[in-house]
Amino acid sequence: MNLSRLFILRPVATSLLMVALLLVGLLAYRLLPLSALPEVDYPTIQVTTLYPGASPDVVTSSITAPLERQFGQMPGLSQMSSTSSGGASVITLRFTLDVTLDVAEQQVQAAINAGSNLLPSDLPMPPTYSKVNPADAPILTLAITSPTLPVIRVHDLVESRVAQKISQVAGVGMVGIAGGRRPAVRIQADPAVLAAAGLTLEDVRTTITAANVNQAKGSFDGYSRASTVDANDQLKSAREYAQLILAYKNGNPIRLKDIAAVVDDAENLRLAAWADLQPGVILNVQRQPGANVIETVDRIKALLPQLKATLPASVEVQVLTDRTTTIRASVEDVQFELALAVALVVMVIFIFLRSVSATLIPAVAVPLSLVGTFGVMYLAGFSINNLTLMALTIATGFVVDDAIVMIENIARYVEEGDSPLEAALKGSKQIGFTIISLTISLIAVLIPLLFMADVVGRLFHEFAITLAVSILISAVVSLTLTPMLCARVLRHTPEESHGRLYQATGRFFDRIIAGYGRMLNWVLDRQTLTLLAFVATLGLTALLYLWVPKGFFPVQDTGVIQGITEASQDTSFAAMAERQQALAEQVLKDPAVASLSSFIGVDGGNATLNAGRMLINLKPREERDLTASEVIRRLTANLKAVPGIALYMQPVQDLTIEDRVARTQYQFMLSSPNIEELNRAARELVERLRKRPELADVATDLQDQGLQAWVDIDRDAAGRLGVTVASIDAVLYDAYGQRLISTIFTQTTQYRVVLEVKPSDKLGPQSLSRLYVPTSAGGVVPLSTVARVTERPASL
Repeated sequence: MNLSRLFILRPVATSLLMVALLLVGLLAYRLLPLSALPEVDYPTIQVTTLYPGASPDVVTSSITAPLERQFGQMPGLSQMSSTSSGGASVITLRFTLDVTLDVAEQQVQAAINAGSNLLPSDLPMPPTYSKVNPADAPILTLAITSPTLPVIRVHDLVESRVAQKISQVAGVGMVGIAGGRRPAVRIQADPAVLAAAGLTLEDVRTTITAANVNQAKGSFDGYSRASTVDANDQLKSAREYAQLILAYKNGNPIRLKDIAAVVDDAENLRLAAWADLQPGVILNVQRQPGANVIETVDRIKALLPQLKATLPASVEVQVLTDRTTTIRASVEDVQFELALAVALVVMVIFIFLRSVSATLIPAVAVPLSLVGTFGVMYLAGFSINNLTLMALTIATGFVVDDAIVMIENIARYVEEGDSPLEAALKGSKQIGFTIISLTISLIAVLIPLLFMADVVGRLFHEFAITLAVSILISAVVSLTLTPMLCARVLRHTPEESHGRLYQATGRFFDRIIAGYGRMLNWVLDRQTLTLLAFVATLGLTALLYLWVPKGFFPVQDTGVIQGITEASQDTSFAAMAERQQALAEQVLKDPAVASLSSFIGVDGGNATLNAGRMLINLKPREERDLTASEVIRRLTANLKAVPGIALYMQPVQDLTIEDRVARTQYQFMLSSPNIEELNRAARELVERLRKRPELADVATDLQDQGLQAWVDIDRDAAGRLGVTVASIDAVLYDAYGQRLISTIFTQTTQYRVVLEVKPSDKLGPQSLSRLYVPTSAGGVVPLSTVARVTERPASL
């Protein structure tokens, strides 16, 4: 049976079939998305709940624990981790690879709904979730700044006109606004003036809540006319709130402006961000797990001109970080190497065949086999990435083997005097099943890769299938196109008709073959020595395997460094801002650094006030003499000169399998039901690891040495005076929690009303002595009469 006979005798049909394969491959190549690596992300969802003013213990017990109990019942959940800090709860949920992100999203939403009745009733907003991996660096970072507008105004523009539109782009998981100060009305009360008027902070809160209302009021429907009912029930500016009457004293009204400063300011004053050293708003765009990075960034960039047109001329939008730059460059490098490999293969074939016509056949067959593979890649939903291109590069060597085997066998019959057609029929019949067996054996080697589990299996799945498909298409081309071309192209040339170069190279190859024969005879005459050399080679291979450094994936230089800044645990926001800026100024002095973005403050991406984030963008690789890892080592040495703050840096990687942002390259996760035992074990482990000379930057996210003002309530005294614990908690929250007490609704967004004491009464625990709490008799008493305040260490 001759599998190639039909194709040899039907050259036009064979040619059309190959042209169709070529066109399908070229079309698929244009449609295939680009990416650095195959998409192997775990379905990951981050749930964030903000509770301004709440301590870590309160956040843990009232928010994190109830939600974790609900999330723990979800099928397919492989890992759950949480961070509870002052004012924020962040829970990261990672599902198994067989759970789709949409299914995971539905489960998370159902769990949040089921647990909503267990959460505090005064949460400013319900828990929100985003389909992102928090450990994955932003794919695009935008800096929005203005030399004339305040940051509050810039944030308002960004949130209402830019962030929402970018969030709607396919592939975007979350748009984080770092350092943004959302506009708000802040009421900064004077406790002493309030007490003199016989009022408390709770009186202020209830009055404002009742004075600012936005609800339905009904409508009229008469015999001939209909109309709606509305009223001026909303207060929308600080000036309007300042005129509110809280009470009357001696017939005179006590207005809000008499006991408090009412200002238009930011909702959260303890947030800040900088582009290089300029204050602004930083937009960090994170992709959904599984989304193609390049396609997502291209969609956002196409939208940017339209978004810029909606902003005032004084607002500048700058792309600080674009991770697709290095991804594109990496893929282009591999594409060039693939083309170079094909060219080298063709050149080597020509050197050995010494015939242009014979070389033409594999020169057509090899690219055709590779291009045809793109069609199958597109149908399988693959992308053009470093691993699939590497598979095609490796396949170049396998692909050419099939063509060479077929050509050599047919050429032998041509040299023996058969016509090209007869030689093609004989040679293809003789070698056809050999090519099939070679193809099956090569594909069989790749089968274990297809059954590898977890991330490694997903990572090499596209590699194995791409390589197998290219080998399979090569076999088809070698059984169809190659013998057909041999029948039309190969010609017998007498030995005396060849030129001098052909004869010279022939003599050279004859000498190589003769030398190989002599070496083979020498080895066969010394079989014992040969076996000993073989055993020694195996032993050396095993030793080298043990000595060679091992890792899951090599450290990449993507041109971006992610950093976490950390100061002492009792550092205030103002002090942290100064140190963060000093650190950024020193980083920008490095000759390899192009720009950076940084932010501080507690939000969904940052847990404590003494910590911050930094994203450092390096210059293109050709403009710097060091790799990202080497730049980190140089920066680490230089930044030791900045007092009171440390910067932990890592190169951003295209492959991220963790779901926690770590300060360093490796991390241990400790867990225990006993918090004291856990803290002790963590400190002991850190101390022992720091003694290891091969380790650097050993750190822990354990934050248990912050300062806490502990209010010890004397319940007996409180009972005698008619003071309830609930009223004490309420006054403390009103005074120091940046409490959101009301909402201002507009046509496009909502703004908050924030209650607090004046800034001079928030400088330390001594300010508690100036607070007053209400009694059941209608009066007020100093907090110091029913409670004692002490300072002690606590978790942040």
